[in-house]
Amino acid sequence: MQRNDELASLAPVIGIDFGTSNSAAALINSSGQLEVIQLDGARSEMPTALFFSSETHSVLFGSAAMQAYLSGTEGRLLRSLKSLLGSALMDEYTVVDGQSIRFFDIVVLFFKELKKRCEAQVGHPITHAMLGRPVHFVDDNPERDTLAQETLGRAAREAGFTDIAYQLEPIAAALDYEQRITQETTALVVDIGGGTSDFTVIRLNPARSHLGDRSEDILATTGVHIGGTDFDRLLDLATVMPLLGYRHVGQGGRPVPNSVFFDLSTWHLIHQAYTRKAMHFAKELWTDYADLSLHRRLMNALDEQHGHRMLAGVEAAKIACSISGESARVDLDFLDRNIPAELSPMVSADGMANALQQALGQVVACAQECVAAAGLTAVDVVYLTGGSSALRPLIEALRSAMPEATLVEGNRFGGVAAGLAVAGAASATEAVA
Repeated sequence: MQRNDELASLAPVIGIDFGTSNSAAALINSSGQLEVIQLDGARSEMPTALFFSSETHSVLFGSAAMQAYLSGTEGRLLRSLKSLLGSALMDEYTVVDGQSIRFFDIVVLFFKELKKRCEAQVGHPITHAMLGRPVHFVDDNPERDTLAQETLGRAAREAGFTDIAYQLEPIAAALDYEQRITQETTALVVDIGGGTSDFTVIRLNPARSHLGDRSEDILATTGVHIGGTDFDRLLDLATVMPLLGYRHVGQGGRPVPNSVFFDLSTWHLIHQAYTRKAMHFAKELWTDYADLSLHRRLMNALDEQHGHRMLAGVEAAKIACSISGESARVDLDFLDRNIPAELSPMVSADGMANALQQALGQVVACAQECVAAAGLTAVDVVYLTGGSSALRPLIEALRSAMPEATLVEGNRFGGVAAGLAVAGAASATEAVA
């Protein structure tokens, strides 16, 4: 009876999946049930986005931030902040709504809002958190990888969390999947997020799901710094940026310098294209163009700060094409209504496969390396999770590379958060055992 009272009085541990593109949270409540937090209205996933409105001098979060930006509200949109963890940019300042603020403090603002929304749903304060982290925040740089995790924890503490632990995101996804199997299974968890692709080969068994330490069941982990935002960048470069001059050959027989196009196609670097120095550089590029209509289109995109809107259009077309298998148009009417129909950017199944071929090859190779590192030639199940795991060419490539395995599509946005909640509850229970 005393131990039951102790378990009931344990502080709830919120599992937080702070994602590059979307974030989610969940916990195991006092009744022992998984409680998924509705972070964004009725939705559990919340775009990892903030919008600093110059009109109302307020900060919007999640889908409200995206809607305000896409509707043309004056202000500054920030996305993909997770990509800055472990870099010097995290301590740099940027200007929002006329004020200078560190990128780190913007991450803290997001964590504070996430914490507030979690507490509003559960009805009591939450101080304990199990934070998800990729296998590698930064590839081949242990010092920066350690710094990234420390920065993530520091932001959570400044937001009000006092007890923090970490779990690898693919392991968390595996723990969530384990709740739905009835026998021991060897699984390759494929977690394709916005910024990273992470893999774990793990032995799953519902009889061991209550254990806080599952290290003996983890056979191998690998990861590569390629994810959904990279797919967006590659598709943007392939479909939209040529209409602004990317790979355009000028009168001197030289292609237009490409740095501005790379910035405009990368979620967390778009703001760099709007600096005074970058704008001056882009304006002077007109002498490199044989077709000045392309340069005018580029300057319109920069002057009106359409970078996020263009990339959001590419992302939407990518998702539509992945779901239906049909070609999807990227809407650029806000940029130039006079783009000829035959030049209107389209994301097609074949075009997506071609544009992403090299990146997807690296992702699949990393998955195969994980299986080999586990000492196996095959696994029972390939379990897909993460926002970009529904990408049609990726699914086809994995099915071709691992034909012996059953491919299971999991909860793309909530699986990691649910697994983090399971891991947090198991650790807390084991601590009082």
